[in-house]
Amino acid sequence: MKYDVIVLGSGPGGYVTAIRASQLGLKTAVVEREALGGICLNWGCIPTKALLKSANVFDYIEHAEDYGITVAAPEANFVGMIKRSRGVADGMSKGVQFLMKKNKIEVIMGNGKLLPGKQIEVKTEAGEKQTLSANHIIIATGARSRQLPSIPQDGKNIIGYREAMTLKTQPKRMVVVGSGAIGVEFAYFYNAIGTEVTLVEYQDRIVPSEDRDVSKQLEKSLKKAGINIMTSSEVLGVKSKGKEQIVKTKTKKGEQNVACDVVLSAAGVVANIEKIGLEEVGIVVDHGKVIVDDYYATNIPGYYAIGDCVPGPALAHVASAEGITCVEKIAGHSPMPIDYGNIPGCTYCFPEVASVGMTEAQAKEAGHEIKVGKFPFSASGKASASGHKDGFVKLVFDAKYGELLGGHMIGANVTEMVAELVALRKLETTGHEIIKTIHPHPTLSEAVMEAAAAAYDEVIHL
Repeated sequence: MKYDVIVLGSGPGGYVTAIRASQLGLKTAVVEREALGGICLNWGCIPTKALLKSANVFDYIEHAEDYGITVAAPEANFVGMIKRSRGVADGMSKGVQFLMKKNKIEVIMGNGKLLPGKQIEVKTEAGEKQTLSANHIIIATGARSRQLPSIPQDGKNIIGYREAMTLKTQPKRMVVVGSGAIGVEFAYFYNAIGTEVTLVEYQDRIVPSEDRDVSKQLEKSLKKAGINIMTSSEVLGVKSKGKEQIVKTKTKKGEQNVACDVVLSAAGVVANIEKIGLEEVGIVVDHGKVIVDDYYATNIPGYYAIGDCVPGPALAHVASAEGITCVEKIAGHSPMPIDYGNIPGCTYCFPEVASVGMTEAQAKEAGHEIKVGKFPFSASGKASASGHKDGFVKLVFDAKYGELLGGHMIGANVTEMVAELVALRKLETTGHEIIKTIHPHPTLSEAVMEAAAAAYDEVIHL
C-alpha cells in the first residue's frame, strides 16, 4: 500500500495532521494501536475535564445555600461520575472516526514499526502483518505517565492518570505526587467529592512552571478547600501495610510518613518512542525525544515527528499546531515556524489557572525593564455575582515598548479567557492599546483591561 502521508498515532497531533494532509490533497493513512483520538480524547484532556465538571457541579450543589437555594444534602455518585467521563470520551473518539471517513483517511489498527525506505510494518493483535509505504511518514506516538523509581506504578496501590479515571471505588485517602497540571487537577477532583487528599511537590511551590504569585494563590485556594499540601518534599518510597499505603517523605523538617488508600503518581510524562523502529531507521533521539527541525523533519529524509515525542511543551494544542505546520510544509506551502514563546497553558482545577509568555521572574532574568499590572477578581462585579472572587489577572509589560511579555490568570473560567492574551501577543498589541480596547461589562474579561490599566497607573476599580 502506497500513500503520500502515513501518520503513526491518532492523538490530537496525529488525527489533526492526517485531516490537514487530506485537505491538502495528499493520500493519507493513520496507524493506531489502541483507539482513535489517542490519550487526549480517551484518557487525558477530555475525560478528565468531564470528571472535573462533575466535581464542579457537586461543589455548586453543596454551596447552593450561598445562592439562595435550598436542596437536600447531596451525595457524590463516584461510579456515575466515572461512567459519564467514559461516555464523553467514547463520544469524542467516535467523532474522530467520523472525521476520518469524511476526509477519506484510511485507518489501520495495529502496532506500527518504522522500517527503512519510508515504510511502516503494522502488526495486528491477531499477529497478522502488513507493510505500508509513503513519501512522508509522521511520528505522532505521544507520551505516557512517567514512572518514578521510588514509587513504581502497580496499577492498584500506586496508580497513574489512567487508573485514576477508572477506579472502581472512591478512595477515602489519596496522596498525589507531583503538582503540575495532572496532579492538581486530580487533587481538586478527589478532594471536591470527599476524598482526603495530600499533594506532595518536590519543588518549593505547587504548579512550579507558573508565575510565583499564581502558585501562592492556588496553594491558598486549595488549602482552603481542605487539601493538605507538602512542598519541598521528596517521596522516598511507599510500603503497603494491609490495605493501607504508607508514603515515606523527606521534608525540610525531616522524614514524615503519610497514610492513604492509594497513591497517584503525577510526575509528568515520558515519550512513547520505544520499539517503533527509530534505531533501525537511524533517527536521532536525545534525552528521550526525537530531534527535529523547525518543520519537524528528522535527520532521515521522509521521516518527521510531532507532539509529545519531540522537544517542547507536551500539550494537545501544540501537537495539533505542529502537525498542521509539518504537512503544510510537505505540501509546498510556506508556513511560519511555531512561536513557542506564545503557547498558552491551562490547568483545570478550581480555581483554574491559565498563562502565556514570560513570568515576572523570567522577564527580569531576560533583562527587561518591566511594568506589572494586577487586577483581583475580588474587585470584579461579575466575579462577585458568580460567587467566585478568588484569583486575579496579572500582566507583565516591557516598560520601554509596551510589549505584553506575559499574562497570568487564576480564577473561575480563566482558561476561556487566555486566548485573548495569546492573540494580543501575536498581534504585538501594546499595553495602552489594551487599555483602550473596550471590554463588555459585567464580565470577567474586564480584568484584562483593568490589569493593563493598573500597570500604567490608570486602573479605575481599585
